[in-house]
Amino acid sequence: MGSATNQDDEEMVASDNDDYMDEAEEMAMMARRTNVSRRKSVSAEGFDPDADDDDDEEKVIHPKTDEQRDRLSKVISKMLIFSSLDIEQTQQVLDAMFEKSVKAGDHVIDEGDDGDNFYVIEKGDFDIFINDPVTKVPDHKGTYKGSGAFGELALMYNCPRLATIIATTDGSLWGMDRTTFRRIIVKNAAKKRKQYEDFLATVPLLSTLTVEERMKVADAMVTKNYEDEDCILKQGDPADYFYIVIDGQVVVKRRGDDPSNANHEVVLKKYTNGEYFGELALIQNQPRAASAFAEGPCKCAVLDVQAFERLLGPCKELLMRNIPLYEQQLSEIYQDMSMSE
Repeated sequence: MGSATNQDDEEMVASDNDDYMDEAEEMAMMARRTNVSRRKSVSAEGFDPDADDDDDEEKVIHPKTDEQRDRLSKVISKMLIFSSLDIEQTQQVLDAMFEKSVKAGDHVIDEGDDGDNFYVIEKGDFDIFINDPVTKVPDHKGTYKGSGAFGELALMYNCPRLATIIATTDGSLWGMDRTTFRRIIVKNAAKKRKQYEDFLATVPLLSTLTVEERMKVADAMVTKNYEDEDCILKQGDPADYFYIVIDGQVVVKRRGDDPSNANHEVVLKKYTNGEYFGELALIQNQPRAASAFAEGPCKCAVLDVQAFERLLGPCKELLMRNIPLYEQQLSEIYQDMSMSE
């Protein structure tokens, strides 16, 4: 009973944080559009993510022990925001980040302040508060439980802090300064968004999304490359990602449908550019019903399960329509097997 309760609590916290992120991002975009007045020292900072002047900027380096660097590497390896960085960019991130210890009750950031740093949680719990727009009373929006990151919206959208983050336990954070965050993270995100923008507009599934919603999907996606016969997802594994084929071909196979040979894999379908797969297990919250393999070199855009649920809600009805099609395909396979016996 205890483990189930803990899992429910974690799912509830994750859901609360997703709601907070949606609300905070909308607030950030609104703040940028309405040009919220800010302190001159910050508002005067122009930043063009397309500018190609990285070499002119002095790199920030905070010395670390091997033990600290190893701990930091493990922390950022789990985070989506760093997942599309190349080796050199990752090394610059490791150089630039600094360790910050906090005590229970410490305010890490306060709503309305200028954004100076981006923070990644290594350990500790942190509550999220946003002031009610009328009463100005802090409203609890969620809790980070030992992992996560915050502070990026003020840096990305050049607006004041949109929430207050308070440590509820002693903990440890890794911080990154505004300049490094923009030079590496924001630039990389802008580059990735441009790469995905035209492609996502051609994906029929996403036609129900607004341009802004598609861009949120682009920001959350990660590119994965596969070689011929690489296993992309395996039958029976937990559902973790949703896939869209960018380039190449993917074949989906399933075993257990041939009564004469339980290990025989039957080809269900092949997917090519702009087509998607892996959504069924996510929608039904079940293990993978089949395996997917690359046929030749293949590149896929990948969305993790949390982002899938948060960003593709408007597409769920279209995704649900595919379930009868899968059932029909299986029925036809069974008929073909019966005829061949």
